Amino acid sequence: MQLLLSPSMMCANFQNLNEEMEMLNRADINMYHMDIMDGLYVPNFALGLEDYETMRQNTNKTMDAHLMIESPHRYIKLFSDLGADIIYFCPDAEQQPVRTIEEIHDLGKKAGISVNTNLSFEMVKELLPIVDYVLIMTVNPGFAGQKFQNFVLKKLDKFILAKSDYHYILGVDGAISREKIKCLYKKGVDNFILGTSALFNKSQNYQKTIELIRKEND
Repeated sequence: MQLLLSPSMMCANFQNLNEEMEMLNRADINMYHMDIMDGLYVPNFALGLEDYETMRQNTNKTMDAHLMIESPHRYIKLFSDLGADIIYFCPDAEQQPVRTIEEIHDLGKKAGISVNTNLSFEMVKELLPIVDYVLIMTVNPGFAGQKFQNFVLKKLDKFILAKSDYHYILGVDGAISREKIKCLYKKGVDNFILGTSALFNKSQNYQKTIELIRKEND
């Protein structure tokens, strides 16, 4: 099982964005995590179209688009055209989530669902056979710097067990510290969204930080 490390770019320093991405590219991160918020589905705004386009131009690495917006099917084509490789959406923000997954696949992209803290395994399990990625939110979505919600761990265990049946890549997003990575990677989580708890605001030496995380999980 490959350890995937994905910086959450809403936590990056936008005053020096090109430099930030140069350092992250050199650090050999796996993919960039891009939060898109509309102020409706979550009470915040993040990462506009120009931000996304600029970051896409600064890397050849995989980029996702985490659509924390109402009726995300309206914007699937837009973010596909902007260069998203993986498109996550929140099933409870969509009336017909199966159709949205099919639309993502028809565009040649990987489809992912983002499972917020209020959603149970049972509420989304029917989608698991047709998705490529599952992202479990471990904080209430919308803002950086929150505390890890431990009650999510019981639900996460169900998604870990189901991986062998459905073969999706399982990720966690929200207050992911190095200690959480060590624990959850051993349990079966693949992809870790790195924000202020493990990467940003800790050190400008991203390469050293990423190397340390990988070494701790060899």
